[in-house]
Amino acid sequence: MAGDGDGGGFFLLAWGLWASVFGWVVATDFRGAARRLHAMSARAAPFGGGRPPAVGVGFVRFVAGVFALVGPVALVAGALMSLRDQAAPEPLPRLPLPFAVFAALGTGAALWTLWRRSGPLRLEWAEGGTVRRAAAVVLTGTLVAVPAILVLGRTAATLLVWLLGGAAGVVLLLGRRDRTGSGPGADDVRAPR
Repeated sequence: MAGDGDGGGFFLLAWGLWASVFGWVVATDFRGAARRLHAMSARAAPFGGGRPPAVGVGFVRFVAGVFALVGPVALVAGALMSLRDQAAPEPLPRLPLPFAVFAALGTGAALWTLWRRSGPLRLEWAEGGTVRRAAAVVLTGTLVAVPAILVLGRTAATLLVWLLGGAAGVVLLLGRRDRTGSGPGADDVRAPR
């Protein structure tokens, strides 16, 4: 209903923007993004134990293709809803304490998984330059900020921080170009043999 300020249009706008960019970058394997996402996912598995991934790069590209097709539709729908409903999104209801504890535990587990010795963000930090390190810091900050802002019930702030984290994730997926194929990170973008 127009004028209720539920923030649904703003959510669709933010989600559609993220899904469009992420989907097209990974589905087209732009600068090896699909292979990097596949490699990062394998490294992020908490108890992977060095087993080969259950799915291949083709499946990752297929799923990203779904995002690439649905994202623009959500983006247009969100823009139309936002134009129709000029009211600011209402804050979310405050979440109960058990959810806050669960969110804190989930955030801690995610940070441990991503920053442990073989974790993808630790490796990005070790191999990366200034831009990739900054993206790793921003992504880490958003992992902490999104649950905290969500617990406070701030709809717009949560979505903006989430989009910032998504942008940092895309920067990490794009990595850096290695013209020789032998520099740091080349294993992530080289085609499997």
